[in-house]
Amino acid sequence: MELPLAYYGDPVLRKKGEQITEITEEIRQLAKDMVDTMRANNGIGLAAPQVHKSLAMFVTEVPIPNQNEETGENEWLPGTVKVFINPKVVDYSDEQWTNDEGCLSIPEVFGAVARPVAIKIQAKDLDGNDIEAEFTWLDARCFLHENDHVNGVLFIDRVQGKERTELEPQLRSLKKKLKK
Repeated sequence: MELPLAYYGDPVLRKKGEQITEITEEIRQLAKDMVDTMRANNGIGLAAPQVHKSLAMFVTEVPIPNQNEETGENEWLPGTVKVFINPKVVDYSDEQWTNDEGCLSIPEVFGAVARPVAIKIQAKDLDGNDIEAEFTWLDARCFLHENDHVNGVLFIDRVQGKERTELEPQLRSLKKKLKK
């Protein structure tokens, strides 16, 4: 079931998500509904605060790049759905990668964000199993973006300097539009 999104200006997006102490049927259903919502909005990740739930949980489905042998063009194949409960980053590379990011909660706004190329994470899955994993490039960026959400941080907070200043009119306009 698709859930309503929380948009820029909604206070839930600035709250740190509560740790999940028990994985209940309600949590499992929330994860399923978050996947439905992410897909319905053409996202590759979605955090619980983005659907008005102040919890430390997010889902991702990062597409996989694939080169078409006939055309030589890159195309994107569907990724694998992953659920992260009580996520944390335990290590990250010094090497950074700057790329534009957007967010389902801040529609039509994009900005350059520097993030580590590689990370090591810990979390729990929907069965309560501990996850330890390493992610690189787009997988790492997606994890970090969604992990920011469960900590009350938005990608626009990471846009630097002149570009951040230039986003302000867009953000004010968006906030006004979304309040109607």
